[in-house]
Amino acid sequence: MLIFAIGITVKRAIIIGASGLIGSHLIRTLLADKRVEEVVALVRKPLELTSPRLSQHVVDFDNEQTYSNFVFGDALFCCLGTTKSKSPDPAMYRKVDLEYPLAVARIASANQVAQFHLISALGADSQSLIFYSRLKGELETGVKKLNFKGIYIYQPSLLDGSRAEARPMEKIGIAVMRVINPILVGPLSKYRSIKAETVAKAMAITAHKNLDGVYVYPSDKIKEII
Repeated sequence: MLIFAIGITVKRAIIIGASGLIGSHLIRTLLADKRVEEVVALVRKPLELTSPRLSQHVVDFDNEQTYSNFVFGDALFCCLGTTKSKSPDPAMYRKVDLEYPLAVARIASANQVAQFHLISALGADSQSLIFYSRLKGELETGVKKLNFKGIYIYQPSLLDGSRAEARPMEKIGIAVMRVINPILVGPLSKYRSIKAETVAKAMAITAHKNLDGVYVYPSDKIKEII
């Protein structure tokens, strides 16, 4: 795996959203690399995961004082997000998908964390008429204004992977995409579904490259990383 072949720069990684589809793969990927000395997970409830190099902190994202002291290190990975079924109230949806990640990012920037890795979405646009796409676009815009050495934004298309909760419509969509993926070529290739594990691996690999600047990776470019 390429991740182990690259000289590591990230020794202390912070992750929010570690219980989600991408986050659960990412935290295991980081813990699998012995050269990452510590992985810090800011969680709303404890993960069923243990490692001598894993520090879990149960926090209240509405209260920055519960987590601000833990947001220091080399890289912050943001995999935090919600769904309409979990957060039917638009105000709460906005909190989870925009306000919480941006608040943690601001603290990380102030604490001189070098890298910020953000899971966004294909089609993110702060001017979009689609609520979800607009939130992701607003978050991208906000993060780009912060003082990180490197900002890496990942815009996956439909995620292919097994979730803890049942999502029948998503399962149907994944099945359909597996059929039509081969015919999405050229400029359309970014619309192919992508495995959550692929996104997680790409995030870890990119962190070790330690690139300066702002980078946006649509779904097809994410696949090229690994």
